[in-house]
Amino acid sequence: MEIVLASNNKHKVVELEYFINKMCAEKGLEAIKVLTLRDIGFNDDIVEDGETFEENAFIKASTVARMGYIGVADDSGLCVDALGGEPGVYSARYSGEPCDDRRNNELLLFKMKDVPAEKRTAKFVSTIAFAFPGEPGKGFVCRGECPGTILFDYRGTGGFGYDPLFLYEPLGKTFAEVNAEEKNAISHRARAMALFAEMFSKEIQKRK
Repeated sequence: MEIVLASNNKHKVVELEYFINKMCAEKGLEAIKVLTLRDIGFNDDIVEDGETFEENAFIKASTVARMGYIGVADDSGLCVDALGGEPGVYSARYSGEPCDDRRNNELLLFKMKDVPAEKRTAKFVSTIAFAFPGEPGKGFVCRGECPGTILFDYRGTGGFGYDPLFLYEPLGKTFAEVNAEEKNAISHRARAMALFAEMFSKEIQKRK
């Protein structure tokens, strides 16, 4: 079986294949191959004009489903309490276009410069949506969250996006300091993908 992830991010493909096929193996289901938009010849931009992570993820998954494929998509970002939930759905383009991680982080630090340590709480959010071809408007969305704190300066060289500023307090490390195994155990995306894999396997079993 093949499904299409509404992305060209190879890291996300590897991560999705890992979680889905781990669950499929546990359920005795056949292995699943994850394709990218480029793999199916889709090179257009998908307009993400939803107001929530869930809406944007489902917009992308539904776009793929309308092309006749099983569509999967994720939308994720950072929500900072002291900023009323910013940058939220605008996380990737917080500082404008084109998307730039360093500029986004600098803008976040600037907006947070007067916020004391005890009020710098935040969370990473990941949503993963699923849509079957021929069933517009139907599907499901899973959500995973990971709480943390925004630091006053960068720590760590790994990861991407806001990872160097996001402290996961139970480990005492930023997301830019944890290794892949640690991140897969606690991250927002890992939590959403684990839920998604469980629900997806149930859908596949129902349709066998």
